[in-house]
Amino acid sequence: MVDTRVTIAGVEWKNPVTVASGTFGSGEEFADFVDLNKLGAVTTKGVANVPWTGNPTPRVAEVYGGMLNAIGLQNPGIELFCKRDIPYLKQYDTKIIVNVCGHAPEEYLAVVERLADEPADMLEINISCPNVNAGFLAFGQDARHVEELTGQIKKLAKQPIIMKLTPNVTDITEIAKAAEAGGADAISLINTLTGMKIDIHKRAFALANKTGGMSGPAVHPVAVRMVYQASHAVKIPVIGMGGIQSAEDAIEFILAGASAVSVGTANFHNPAVTMEVIDGIEKYMERYGFATVEEMVGIVE
Repeated sequence: MVDTRVTIAGVEWKNPVTVASGTFGSGEEFADFVDLNKLGAVTTKGVANVPWTGNPTPRVAEVYGGMLNAIGLQNPGIELFCKRDIPYLKQYDTKIIVNVCGHAPEEYLAVVERLADEPADMLEINISCPNVNAGFLAFGQDARHVEELTGQIKKLAKQPIIMKLTPNVTDITEIAKAAEAGGADAISLINTLTGMKIDIHKRAFALANKTGGMSGPAVHPVAVRMVYQASHAVKIPVIGMGGIQSAEDAIEFILAGASAVSVGTANFHNPAVTMEVIDGIEKYMERYGFATVEEMVGIVE
């Protein structure tokens, strides 16, 4: 028998697998395909202090090895989310991670404060959002802003805080250290890589937003490298994500230093992928004699 449980910032998951925000709705959308009780955690789509309509269409485009999206963090706002989505997830035996987004610190803080008395287990803070106070540079692209925002959130949050890092930076370790210095309980990475696609026949951008976030298997090697670097730069737990299509991909992240993993784009073309990843990790542990997931974390130096 192997023990797949992991503890992230004091919260015990039954296994190290969650889903990437924005690829799984808030759980209900996938409940016909996936046993939510089997997931270590469900990470919800990003939620803001007020409803966001998102970007104009087209908002999704297929590219080599993945997809581009510029959804614009469309969401129903925190009030409807608390009334509808959290009660739905509470029916299941899984941890609830609420992804939080905002355009300014006060927007993040409003959501974090509203969630303080809700039965969410952890909060994941999406710092790839454009900061209106910094010329729409993403919060996560400036170490000083990362540390500052993390510190502000930690003062208000009742739940452990996961800072979700953008890969669109010069040095991921600088950003990881800034999140840790601000008091983050964990970090997750990577968010999407900024990309662009042009339709040569229409001679127009494939996305109305011109640029979008690239995800899918093509980003996996980049993500593994960044998780390895970040996990060696900080002492807090790391949740690895980026292009996971199989248990093998997930195990790579764990061996590189991730304490848990998050499956994203693969959910769109294989709704049962998380179940396959969970089963595959267990079989790998049995095959190679690992009693716990912790024994695997970061053993490839």
